Amino acid sequence: MNEPLWTPSPSRVSQSTLGAFADWTASRAGKSFSDHKDLYRYSVNAPGEFWSALWDFTGVIGEKGPPPYLIDAETMSAARFFPTAQLNFAENLLSAPRPGPAIVFWGEDKVKRRLTSDELRAEVGRLQQALGEAGVTVLDRVAAMLPNMPESIVGVLAAAGLGAVWSSCSPDFGVEGVLDRFGQIEPKVLLACDGYFYNGKAIDISDKLAAIASRLPTLRLIIVVSYLGRAKEMVQGLNTSLIHSGRRAETWAEAVSARAGQAPQFTRLPYAHPLYILFSSGTTGMPKCIVHSAGGTLMKHLSEHRMHCDLRGGDRLFYFTTLGWMMWNWLITGLASGATLLLYDGSPFHPSGNILWDFAAAEGATHFGTSAKYIDALKKAGLEPGQSHDLSALRTVLSTGSPLAPESFDYVYASLKQDVHLASISGGTDICGCFVLGVPTQPVWRGEIQGPALGMAVDVFDASGRPAPVHEKGELVCTKPFPSMPVSFWNDADGKKYRAAYFSRFENTWHHGDFAEWTEHGGMVIHGRSDATLNPGGVRIGTAEIYRQVEQLEEVQESIVIGQDWQHDVRVVLFVVLKPGLTLDGALAERIKRQVRIGASPRHVPAKLVQVADIPRTKSGKITELAVRDVVHGREVKNKEALANPEALDLYRNLAELAQ
Repeated sequence: MNEPLWTPSPSRVSQSTLGAFADWTASRAGKSFSDHKDLYRYSVNAPGEFWSALWDFTGVIGEKGPPPYLIDAETMSAARFFPTAQLNFAENLLSAPRPGPAIVFWGEDKVKRRLTSDELRAEVGRLQQALGEAGVTVLDRVAAMLPNMPESIVGVLAAAGLGAVWSSCSPDFGVEGVLDRFGQIEPKVLLACDGYFYNGKAIDISDKLAAIASRLPTLRLIIVVSYLGRAKEMVQGLNTSLIHSGRRAETWAEAVSARAGQAPQFTRLPYAHPLYILFSSGTTGMPKCIVHSAGGTLMKHLSEHRMHCDLRGGDRLFYFTTLGWMMWNWLITGLASGATLLLYDGSPFHPSGNILWDFAAAEGATHFGTSAKYIDALKKAGLEPGQSHDLSALRTVLSTGSPLAPESFDYVYASLKQDVHLASISGGTDICGCFVLGVPTQPVWRGEIQGPALGMAVDVFDASGRPAPVHEKGELVCTKPFPSMPVSFWNDADGKKYRAAYFSRFENTWHHGDFAEWTEHGGMVIHGRSDATLNPGGVRIGTAEIYRQVEQLEEVQESIVIGQDWQHDVRVVLFVVLKPGLTLDGALAERIKRQVRIGASPRHVPAKLVQVADIPRTKSGKITELAVRDVVHGREVKNKEALANPEALDLYRNLAELAQ
């Protein structure tokens, strides 16, 4: 394609926060930035100056301290930003002015609620009283197993205000999955719900919560949110089982809402003070406990929200996520920019595929975030939200979780809105942010992520650790320190596991594990995880390259591809979930192969095609190629509790087709 799909108008560029920041920073630094690339180069060549400028421009609340604002940068894993700064994450989120509500919540078609900024602050103050009485103080852990609802926002802000460390998962996690995570970090308080709604059904978690509580001996208090109207009954049952343990359970109404309101407390702590513990979602062992800092998270998200998403005070920010995905942590920082958070919990297709767009239209969403899979599902369902809903307020569509196929770019501009900034973004739990993402002052090219994040020295390395030329695939890396590098892994006192995870592949360089390539526009294409890269005949192929072709076919609902060890080589095996009533016959198999051959290359064509009923995926919706590969090779799959549907793995055991 010789023309971009979207080019921002001159007025949109001139009114953007990114443009204003570029002019302000250039003046401050005594420089002249001719374009966005000049600003980007400054951000990675003078990181201390850049992040200091961002602090001042965005009005971070706290004591920045004197320069230098980056020390020990020579060793990437040891670098420290703002070494003398003091701030509080919650203070920055709760102090931002906004003209509308702070939170709007829809729980499928069952529950609707709104909180003003004053109501949010008051509820945070009430919860802090309960946490204080339970003995929560600086560095104690507060855990949550909640839907994406207002109480989850109250919980994280209350904990952060006190200097406690927050960790969360969604209520659909199994008992072992929760214990694999929270058992490692030993929380003092657990916030939970009495159940949740999904696909129109009320799902009770009484037995699950009782089993979890009995095996977390460090808990002093369990607070149960009434979502299904069963919290009082659940608390009675919990207290009966906890009667001799010295621990107790209370409903949210008893522990929080019944208290007198008071202003929230904000304990200012060092920039690198732990804020979150996030968990890796892989299936290769116990989840890694990744500790992120208050300052690093705040600064990274402010940069991404305001500069790359053009998020402003009064905007309405929606992201379809759960508390088990880092995009939830990303979403809530939108409060620091004065945005209203639009929270949704439940199925995105109940009672119909229009529910999220009903929400977006009703609340005037300016930013709509979702997964690439959801956009593909909309396309396959033939839905056209731009025709059926008033999306006049919508300025930005964000997509992540997996690579966004070029055809999905076409769909967004044809069926959602022509004048919208489509920002495909990519990063991860490891950095609680993005390496590459949208640039609202630059054109959008079909199938490409627009460019690297400000302050992120992103590159693509070949196998020998040299920068790869344009259109040559290689490993996504970052060659200089950035604020949201993890503080540490939990229970990794000497940092050995942390350094091994990111700095063992290339010396003094962050290796992220994505298979990527630069484009001639300065953008990037992600081809999937490099640990799932296919290698038939010694040629590396990204799994996303095959998905992009296969899922263009209307018959194919979903697919997953792996490399199978075969006759001293590797062959490509493609598993497909077809639309109901269809069977993978010879004609359809040939159509799939032809599509891959023409759209990608003969090397990409799968050697085997197998029809399956389901595809295993993590709680955050990512398909699990490594788990399927292990099952096919007869290896044990660890940490099955990371999967939303672990039973799907059984579909891949002893498949007769693979022996042929």
